[in-house]
Amino acid sequence: AAGRSYSGGGAYPSVSLTCPLPGVPKAVFAAAEGRERFETRVTVLENGLRVASQNKFGQFCTVGILVNSGSRHEAKYLSGISHFLEKLAFSSTAQFGSKDEILLTLEKHGGICDCQASRDTIMYAVSADARGLDTVVNLLADVTLQPRLSDEEIEMTRMAIRFELEDLNMRPDPEPLLTEMIHAAAFRDNTVGLNRFCPVENTDKIDRAVLHSYLSSYYTPDRMVLAGVGIEHEHLVECARKYLLGVQPVWGSGQGRAVDRSVAQYTGGIIKVEKDMSDVSLGPTPIPELTHIMIGLESCSFLEDDFIPFAVLNMMMGGGGSFSAGGPGKGMFTRLYLNVLNRHHWMYNATSYHHSYEDTGLLCIHASADPKQVREMVEIITREFILMAGAVGEVELERAKTQLKSMLMMNLESRPVIFEDVGRQVLATNTRKLPHELCDLINQVKPSDIKRVVTKMLHKKPAVAALGDLTDLPTYEHIQAALSSKDGRLPRLYRLFR
Repeated sequence: AAGRSYSGGGAYPSVSLTCPLPGVPKAVFAAAEGRERFETRVTVLENGLRVASQNKFGQFCTVGILVNSGSRHEAKYLSGISHFLEKLAFSSTAQFGSKDEILLTLEKHGGICDCQASRDTIMYAVSADARGLDTVVNLLADVTLQPRLSDEEIEMTRMAIRFELEDLNMRPDPEPLLTEMIHAAAFRDNTVGLNRFCPVENTDKIDRAVLHSYLSSYYTPDRMVLAGVGIEHEHLVECARKYLLGVQPVWGSGQGRAVDRSVAQYTGGIIKVEKDMSDVSLGPTPIPELTHIMIGLESCSFLEDDFIPFAVLNMMMGGGGSFSAGGPGKGMFTRLYLNVLNRHHWMYNATSYHHSYEDTGLLCIHASADPKQVREMVEIITREFILMAGAVGEVELERAKTQLKSMLMMNLESRPVIFEDVGRQVLATNTRKLPHELCDLINQVKPSDIKRVVTKMLHKKPAVAALGDLTDLPTYEHIQAALSSKDGRLPRLYRLFR
């Protein structure tokens, strides 16, 4: 009987879940030995290379080189060079005869390697046993500064890129394509609006000479950070001096073209791609034909104070697919779930995204529905943008802030994520905000901050990307007029779209 009473919760029927149970000793939680032991340390070498490290317990470490280089810097070059460099990474070098030799070397230390190119950063990373740090830094220096770029490797890269481009156009999930399109519409023909993927027509034009010309301009020590997580800072600095100080790159020490220092220019606009989406998936239960729309507005740089309110706003909008499972932790109480997916059963997706860079940002909403309901879908999404400037409830705001902090702390449980965070922050600011500092900034966000950043955002022209059957898509002028509505009342929106 007593067991049944306890298991049913009958022993404390009137005690709230937020209050401690009476008569139970107060819990004592473990605490870190000292915050200073886990702060990010940064050392600048004589050649301008920055070495950053974050101590962390465990046998393994993640070390890599981040370069301030990406597709946004290709204005004076053939588009697609960063994509090529990503595919060529960890191929043969001056010391290693092939990719297999590199992988075998890493295998001795239980290591894996990866390279990722984005619009503003190229990142070479290795995760391995911390006792092999000397070998890992030597390998990273060789891969970054001494690649052979043989004709055979370049030809294989051309084939890999062509295959990837074909695969992108055949995927049921068009999110990567829409992301490219919305950036191209928002920042037409400049900086982060330049294509991240190599166009098919450029695959045969990019050769060793083109790559060397680009590398000589952007792969310089002052544009690099050697970041490590899970190792002693002094040991990492020692390895950096040994393998990255005074090294002559394979492309020589001659000056390349002037580095592109263009600042992002937001233009707004629309990019439409008519495409038959009726047979994008294989199998006995194919995905129904959908039209995909993404609408975005300029936000701010991650260096600005308004970045945190925008991050909270993005979390508050949330959203996802109509078949997402889960409770509050999955964002089921976010606006795009409550106001859109829960009320309009015919919408398959409504998700908010926030892309932020050193000089600009883009907050956008991706929505999917049957082609016959595109007009109504666009109307609903534009209404959500306008309602962002309305009242923000305290409970809603606190939930979004808690979810953002939770996501931040959960992601930073992963060593590779810490490595990327350390590298990117030091690359952009020469320092790093620690998680507790970011949580303090999130806690300070008020409803007035959300309203202020939204009001500022709504004064810009929208960027629109549309993919699929666009027969019923409203004109760009209609979308722009709807977003410029000051009161956000539905009758005005209905008149505009109908």
